[in-house]
Amino acid sequence: MQTRTLQTWIARHIRVRLRLQQVCTSSLLFLMVVTTKHSLEHAARFAGLHTSPFSKLLKYHGNVAVSTLESLSKQQAKQLAKALHPLKGLPWKIALIVDSTLQRRASLQPDNAKRFKHGNGFVIGHPWTNIVLIIHDMLIPLRPIPFYSQPYCRDHECDDQTEHDLVVDSLGQLNLEDSIGSHDPRDVIVLADSGYENKKIEKAIVNKRWHVLIALGKTRRVKSEALSLTTPTSRQWCPIATCFRNHRRLKWHTIRVTTHGAKHKRMVFRIRDTMGYLRYVGQVQLVCSELRNRPEGRRKYLACSDMRVSARQIIIGYRLRWAIELFHKNVKQHLGFEEVATSGCGAVMSHVYWVYCAYILLHMSPPRVSPEAKSLGDKQRQLQQALAHKEKRRILQKLTQIGGVQRYKDELRQALADA
Repeated sequence: MQTRTLQTWIARHIRVRLRLQQVCTSSLLFLMVVTTKHSLEHAARFAGLHTSPFSKLLKYHGNVAVSTLESLSKQQAKQLAKALHPLKGLPWKIALIVDSTLQRRASLQPDNAKRFKHGNGFVIGHPWTNIVLIIHDMLIPLRPIPFYSQPYCRDHECDDQTEHDLVVDSLGQLNLEDSIGSHDPRDVIVLADSGYENKKIEKAIVNKRWHVLIALGKTRRVKSEALSLTTPTSRQWCPIATCFRNHRRLKWHTIRVTTHGAKHKRMVFRIRDTMGYLRYVGQVQLVCSELRNRPEGRRKYLACSDMRVSARQIIIGYRLRWAIELFHKNVKQHLGFEEVATSGCGAVMSHVYWVYCAYILLHMSPPRVSPEAKSLGDKQRQLQQALAHKEKRRILQKLTQIGGVQRYKDELRQALADA
């Protein structure tokens, strides 16, 4: 398969200006194939161009990257939403997952780079908050949320907002009807870990009439149903860990959940659940869970605003959140998410947007990619094999021409002399 065939397929999906079409399609195609290093020099060598068009694309055309990502995410969401059906074993049809990741850098020299406490030490990089859409078990990345450091906000005269405030603004501006058309808001579930346990975020989700399923810290204030009937609204709130400790009459139940891996292993959980009220949110289902084989391990406290579901469905629903962790792993391992050498914040943001565009395109059935290829690496390898035949076709065409054998010999002699 010729490179031109793939570039034409990409151009039909991204719809950019004609003068930017070659560099955009070449950049995306470079991200979509297997390569040892993602850099401007390698991209230029792959496309047979100079590095300056790729550098200018990242530095001066960030709006093109944003519009392309939004267009591709809507295209894929509309295609999948033509026949919505519930997620496996769950009553919801659409899932939104909120999580953050870190784009590591070598030093604090690039714009907007920060130093973060991570594990037992510190790391330097750019934090990103991702909101992804899951329809039919397919993950669709939406426009990510960059976090700006205080020095960057001061130098560029922009508002210094916390990550939670940025998430609230992004959820408020998110209009799913533009992506999937008309739908019932009760079919949407928003998943987040305890890092986003914030009353503003939870209120923003509830105001959209979506359901929320979130992990709670052990100190988050809740109230039982019995207390809510006999006490004022502002009294008798207690930490969720204390609430379950005070209600020992709630029995432990064992549930078994099949993993999504190739081996289909089973995970065994012990759970306790009850109805209650989450402060500043309203009535929810509260679940305390832990792995049965690790009773001394960390317990997980979950809250779900959908009163129709069972405790088992809450556990299965929360495990959907693992999809965004796999997404972060794939874009870093296969698409060069962290392999960016630019120092300007705008260029770094453009690189991230193009990486997400390449992720979406790889899941839109490119030519010569088999539907049986499930992993991102398999899709990249199939594209690489298809493009590897290009040079063989060129040689075969030259050898069949009049005097082609002699011309090819001269070409080889010249290549050896240059070496």
